[in-house]
Amino acid sequence: MKKRILVVEDEDKLRRIVELQLLDAGFEVDKAAKAEEALPLIDRADLVLTDFKLPGMTGLEMLQIIRRQNTLVPVIIMTAFGTVENAVEAMKAGAADFLPKPFSLDHLTTVVNKALEVRNLRDENVRLKEELGKKYNWDNIVGRSPAMQQIFSSVMRVAASRATVLLAGESGVGKDLIARAIHYHSPRRDRPFVKINCTALPENLMESELFGYEKGAFTGANMSKAGKFEQADSGTVMLDEIGDVPGNIQVKLLRVLQEREVERLGSNKTLHIDVRVIAATNRDLRAALEDGTFREDLYYRLNVVPIEIPPLRERKEDIPYLVRFFVDKLARENGGHVRSITDAAIDKLMQYSWPGNVREIENVIERSIVMTTGDKLDADDIRLDMNLRTRPHAGEMGLPEGMSLDAYEQELIRNALKQANNNKSQAARILGLTRNSLRYRLTQMGIES
Repeated sequence: MKKRILVVEDEDKLRRIVELQLLDAGFEVDKAAKAEEALPLIDRADLVLTDFKLPGMTGLEMLQIIRRQNTLVPVIIMTAFGTVENAVEAMKAGAADFLPKPFSLDHLTTVVNKALEVRNLRDENVRLKEELGKKYNWDNIVGRSPAMQQIFSSVMRVAASRATVLLAGESGVGKDLIARAIHYHSPRRDRPFVKINCTALPENLMESELFGYEKGAFTGANMSKAGKFEQADSGTVMLDEIGDVPGNIQVKLLRVLQEREVERLGSNKTLHIDVRVIAATNRDLRAALEDGTFREDLYYRLNVVPIEIPPLRERKEDIPYLVRFFVDKLARENGGHVRSITDAAIDKLMQYSWPGNVREIENVIERSIVMTTGDKLDADDIRLDMNLRTRPHAGEMGLPEGMSLDAYEQELIRNALKQANNNKSQAARILGLTRNSLRYRLTQMGIES
């Protein structure tokens, strides 16, 4: 659609010249000789181009009225009185630009296009923020079970504060979504949200990534760089998989939480930051405390507001709602040929243990939608990965006869090392342990780590 420009100019000849230039540039034009005539036309205008000096109400006074009405239409002030004082006054009142007379018609078109481009960027930014806020609203975090309703209630209570939150739960339960919901329901919603995946950062690079570094701090540091905490200043940091953080970094994280201070690598200058910390883990941090791989003081700093997100097998009443949500969402994203899912298909999904939790449900539904040719998902269309080992339920697991718990654990560790060809990082992943936890157990076994 063509943009509509409202031209407010009391000189008939100039008003006509400006109108013709704008029409030639592809705009639609409304005209007024006085501010009083222009005000009723503001609502339909995409931009206002007004003279500073008008009979009756001035262009500046009209601008002030427009802003008091919370109308964000850009206003460009034209005037032959092109003094610095007038320009400053107009810009302070909210003018998009200031155009001193005489001006070339090409310059006029450039200024108008620039102001409209800025408005488009602003409108797009508002739209994206609205979509982002909606994405992490409760409409898109599905949970009708009492356990999830309790979590939603906790999120709403904690969001307004700056208290540190510790999210615990198995992989795939939605810790990332809950963390973002806390941020987007908080006073920091318009500030940065920085997620840090602690398992994705190599141990030798973790300090520089988290806290930044100065030029020359190490080989290859050709320029200074802000760390993740600096980037999140005044916003929220999510420390995902906090249980995998090495001990030397744990000390520095403790300082951030206690003092709200960081130091870049290679610098002795202290930087004060204002960040809200949300930590997440799928590990048992209490067990890590006992084996000495996680600092007790850091644990209690993180565990101010603990929120435990239960696995899907413990809240199966949420499965039908999650399934229908993902069918609607993923069908649209994959061409829209699937319209619904049958009760028989949902019954089949209800029988599965879902070791991968909500993330696995999403994957299964997308796979089933892509592979089916009909407009309805039935039980035969559901493609579960039955080769996945389900997690043992309470009471289903016992020790081999004649073997103690310590001996059984050591046997598991030796088998994992053998399977991983003595690659200790890979063995830790097989066992579901952190690197530090495996090192500790190897030391207890008398095996050099």
